[in-house]
Amino acid sequence: MKIWDAPTRIYHWLQAVLFTAMCVTGFLQEGPHLTIGLALAALLVWRILWGLVGSKTSRFLHFVKSPRSAVNYLLGKEKHHGVGHNPAGGLMVILMLSLLVFQCFIGMAQAGYFDDYISDESWLYDIDLLAALHLYGAYLLMGLVGVHLAAIAIYSAKGKSLVKAMITGRQAQLQPTSLFFRSNKRAGAILLGIGGFLTYFVSG
Repeated sequence: MKIWDAPTRIYHWLQAVLFTAMCVTGFLQEGPHLTIGLALAALLVWRILWGLVGSKTSRFLHFVKSPRSAVNYLLGKEKHHGVGHNPAGGLMVILMLSLLVFQCFIGMAQAGYFDDYISDESWLYDIDLLAALHLYGAYLLMGLVGVHLAAIAIYSAKGKSLVKAMITGRQAQLQPTSLFFRSNKRAGAILLGIGGFLTYFVSG
């Protein structure tokens, strides 16, 4: 059955590509690192908004559980009977989104995009602090990506292909589940609006 809409799948793969490009250009200190970061920032805002007004399985209210639920799921004390992200997967989504937003924010601060909106005494003017936060944030994100890839491998070994589901949008489901999917046009309009606003902000 269909569980993932096109916007969520497009976001997932674009995030993977942009994050990889960010790491390569960042650590090599060459290439369009800032431009890629701004594209990632727009993508993140799109995902956050889609998590509020998008399809059921894309909404945060559908898959975000408490940290206790995530731990209990990992320990086998709690089962996941629904579709979409399990409690641990939902927590991973929130962690990665939060860290990516933080990384983009720090990167934009380093580039001076917030200079007109902060005081001269703000910590956002501390170049050394920003550089350290950006570096350690990158290391932490790569660690989370490693955990994510390990989880995918474990599920694959158990016969559940998460990669295939994120490509096709479909996954075998024993029990019929009522889901709703929002229009792809709505997602496209939101993305265009975000892109236009960000372009105006960084060029203003």
